[in-house]
Amino acid sequence: MRLPRMASRRRLLGKLAGAAAAAGLAGCSQFRATGDRETALDLPENPHDLPSRQHAWNAVSRSDEHGNPQLPRHHLVLLLDLAESPSVEAAERVERAMRTLESAYDWSSDGLLHALSWGTRYFERVGALDSSPVRRPEVLSRTDDPDLLEFDAAVVLASDAASNLRAAEAAMFEEKDALAGESVDARLGDAFDVAERRTGFRGAGLPLEHTDAEGIPENPPLSERDRMFMGFRSGFEGTQANEDRVTIDSGAYAGGTTMHVSHLRQSLGKWFRAFDDEGRVARMFSPEFSPADVANFTDDVPFSDDVTGHAKEFDVVGHQEKVAQTRKDGEPLLLRRDFNTVDGGHAGVHFLSLQQSLSEFERTRKAMNGWYVRDDSPAITDRENNGILDFVSVRSRANFYVPPRGKRSFPQL
Repeated sequence: MRLPRMASRRRLLGKLAGAAAAAGLAGCSQFRATGDRETALDLPENPHDLPSRQHAWNAVSRSDEHGNPQLPRHHLVLLLDLAESPSVEAAERVERAMRTLESAYDWSSDGLLHALSWGTRYFERVGALDSSPVRRPEVLSRTDDPDLLEFDAAVVLASDAASNLRAAEAAMFEEKDALAGESVDARLGDAFDVAERRTGFRGAGLPLEHTDAEGIPENPPLSERDRMFMGFRSGFEGTQANEDRVTIDSGAYAGGTTMHVSHLRQSLGKWFRAFDDEGRVARMFSPEFSPADVANFTDDVPFSDDVTGHAKEFDVVGHQEKVAQTRKDGEPLLLRRDFNTVDGGHAGVHFLSLQQSLSEFERTRKAMNGWYVRDDSPAITDRENNGILDFVSVRSRANFYVPPRGKRSFPQL
């Protein structure tokens, strides 16, 4: 029987305190903050021929007719609290559990894509937060007051088959004995409690199936082609960092990446009712484009890099032209893997982004704020006529590190 969350937290704190006291290290870490384990896992090499990066999804994802990678249609993020103190034995159980997922399903959108990541609370527990590539989340705008969340870990699951996500969750955190024909002898639930669940979808026709959620007007102008609630395509290859760009290239954390997870709530009544197609294009992309221009985009968006000029001329600036200013050598900084959600009965987005450094996410979000253009037009405020800021609010933020596959179980232990 699973313990309630508060009881689990007390159990964890008790175990951690006991372990520290036994080692004579109360208030300090009993683990080394190095790139290697003190004791190797007593497991054979991973028998599955999979990429070394957990975040290497693009090569096995579907692509559209223009070569833009398409994320799986269904997503689940489980935010986790440790249910026992870190140990090599726990790491072995977690690694066996992850290998069960790999044995049960192909590494593909049809099967199951996944990643085990580690949060700020975990790195603080093992005395490695200051040397890790993650830090506690921060408030990044004047218009939002998000919950700044900290977790020990998160597991990200994605598949074109929603049933694969349900089965994987049951096998890892309930009493399911088999998963797609594979015996389940180790579970993530042996080491973690689920603190929060984030669910969602991204794919043609799926937003239209969820328009009864709060925040969406009756009969919004969405079609079977639309993949996201706001009605525009996103994820053009040219607007996304590639997987090499977001991978940490040196040091103890090399081969991994950082992950930011935000929950954004959408208010789409005004988005659909107050603006025609041209008004929505101006706010999502740039006022330099027409709806016909956007319809002809294939794998990139050709911005003119004149945000302040557009503010003066049009009294509105676009979301994507603002964030495009953060590109380095013409390359985007973030690899976005965000998806729609109706968690809590309200339309929203779980914004999941990968980047080499969290400072790159923060820089991009600050560019999205568009504070610098308010002096160029009295019509532009912190929210109004300022990209899509008038239609989204940030409910929460959390930060994680996604290790390479070979070091995914209790890094820095």
